[in-house]
Amino acid sequence: MTRLSALAATAFLATGCDGKWVRGGWPTPITTEGSQTMGVWQGAMITAACVGVFVIGLILASALFFRRRSPDELPRQVRYNLPIEVLYTVVPVIIITVLFYFTAIRENDPDRNLDHPDMRVGVVGFQWSWQFIYPQDNLAVTGRPGQLPTLVLPVNKTIRFDEASPDVIHAFWVVPFLFKRDVIPGHPNSFAVHLTHTGTFAGKCTELCGTDHDRMLFTLKVVNQQDYDSWLSGAKQNATGGNDPMFSTYDSNSLYQRDFVGETQRSHQ
Repeated sequence: MTRLSALAATAFLATGCDGKWVRGGWPTPITTEGSQTMGVWQGAMITAACVGVFVIGLILASALFFRRRSPDELPRQVRYNLPIEVLYTVVPVIIITVLFYFTAIRENDPDRNLDHPDMRVGVVGFQWSWQFIYPQDNLAVTGRPGQLPTLVLPVNKTIRFDEASPDVIHAFWVVPFLFKRDVIPGHPNSFAVHLTHTGTFAGKCTELCGTDHDRMLFTLKVVNQQDYDSWLSGAKQNATGGNDPMFSTYDSNSLYQRDFVGETQRSHQ
């Protein structure tokens, strides 16, 4: 029995070596904003655990100390205890207010760096894939049936994502961003995050957008600046040489041009 308990404890601890249990099952965030969101989530979990332990303690205490001792004995009845009523009214209000305050602050983080990003990327969601536009480099990467697009970005940079859709509502979600924002036709959306980790990560659409919604997948690769420059050079050669249909030069009449670049030009006139 002792050996079995030791093995079970070892297995439990081993599964938590990457911090999975500390994060409550969430993936490791790869952005500054995601790390801040994780802090709110962890605070909410700790608060919920404390409230749960307190409530369970009250239930057990009531069952033990105020139980009916005999069939003829009626437990002492307590009514109109003003301090207790004030306590269980004020404390929940304080807890909710604190959680709401930090949640509201963190919700605004992806909008803080919209005006001064290191790089802008256009995100066009369409039925049923993605197009990623690098306007500063005259490059577009477009997904095709059976060929998922890859969004390549440099680490330690603040990236602004400008979203647009020509058909229905989609949602752009890179899982370890711990954040997503809807891609709405006729209503351009933007957000910005600061990338802090390199690696390859999964992305997907999280709005039911039609028959092949499950095919709206993509890959995000975050690399160092040298690898990014090398990739960009090769991608631009493919775009201009027509070597790969996934890569193309930037279309000046595109949806992104109309919704974002045109808007920027008008705002500076």
